[in-house]
Amino acid sequence: MGHDHGQITNKKALLWAIVINIILTIAQIVGGILSGSLSLLADALHNFSDAGALVIAFIAEKISGYPANDEMTYGYGRAQILGALINSVTLVIVGIYLLFEAYERYSDPKEIDGWMVIGIATMALVIDALTALLTHAGSKESMNMKAAFIHNVSDALASIVVIISGILILLYETYWVDLIATVLISAYILYQSVGLIKNSIKTLMQAVPDDLSRSKIAEKLRSIDGVHDVHHIHIWQIYEKFRSLEAHIVVKEPNFKKVENLKNIIRNVLKKEFKINHSTLEIESLEFDCNTNK
Repeated sequence: MGHDHGQITNKKALLWAIVINIILTIAQIVGGILSGSLSLLADALHNFSDAGALVIAFIAEKISGYPANDEMTYGYGRAQILGALINSVTLVIVGIYLLFEAYERYSDPKEIDGWMVIGIATMALVIDALTALLTHAGSKESMNMKAAFIHNVSDALASIVVIISGILILLYETYWVDLIATVLISAYILYQSVGLIKNSIKTLMQAVPDDLSRSKIAEKLRSIDGVHDVHHIHIWQIYEKFRSLEAHIVVKEPNFKKVENLKNIIRNVLKKEFKINHSTLEIESLEFDCNTNK
C-alpha cells in the first residue's frame, strides 16, 4: 500500500513539473525572440527537452506497476530505457543546433535586451527550483525520480549562467557573453546526452552494469562453502533495479538437499552484495565437470 501511495505522489509531482516546465519553455522562447538572446533560447530548448524527460519519467512511473504477461514476460520496465535513448538523441540534435546558431550569431551580432534576459532567467530559476523541490522527495527512493530531480537542478544552474550573461550585457554591453553562455549550455547538454546514450545502449546490449565486476562475482561465488567452481557467467540489467545473472555452479557434493540450500545461499549473496534480483543457476557435479574437461 505504501508503494502505491509513493507512486501516486511521484506521478502527481511529475505531472505538476511537466506543466510548469512547458509554461516556462513558452515564456523563455517568447522572451528569447523579443530580447534577441540566444542563450535564453538555448535554456528554453534545454527546459523543453527536460519536459520531455519528465514526460518519460511520468510514463515510466505509470507503467511500472503493470504486471508481466505471456508476451512481456519481464514486464514493461525497459520502456524507460528506450525513452531515455530517444530523449538523449534529441538532446544531441538540440546541442549541435545551438552551437550552429551561436556561430551564425557570432557572424551577425544583434543587440540584446539585458533586462528581459535577467527577468525571464530569474523566473526560470525560481520555477526550476520549485520543480526540483517537487521531485526531490521521490528521488530518495526511485532512480527514475532521481533522474528527473537532477535534470531540474541542472536547469537551475543553466538559468544562473543566463542571469550572469544578462548582468554583464547590462553593465558592459558585451553581447558576445550571450554567445559564450549559449556554448556553455550546449556543451553541458551534449555532455549529459552522450552519457545517457552510452548507458542506454549498454543496457539494451545487455552489458554488465558499470558498478559490477564479472570476475569479482565469480571469485565471491567460488569462496562459498560447497562451491568448487563457477563458469558460463552472464550478467545483465533488464531495466532499472532489475538485474539478472545466469551461471553454471560446480558443486563438491551433488546431494539434492545440500544443492537446494547452496542455491539459496548463492542467491542471497547475489542479492545482498551485488543487488542482483534474479538468478538462474545450473548445477553441475565435480565429477561431471572433471570428465567434460578431460
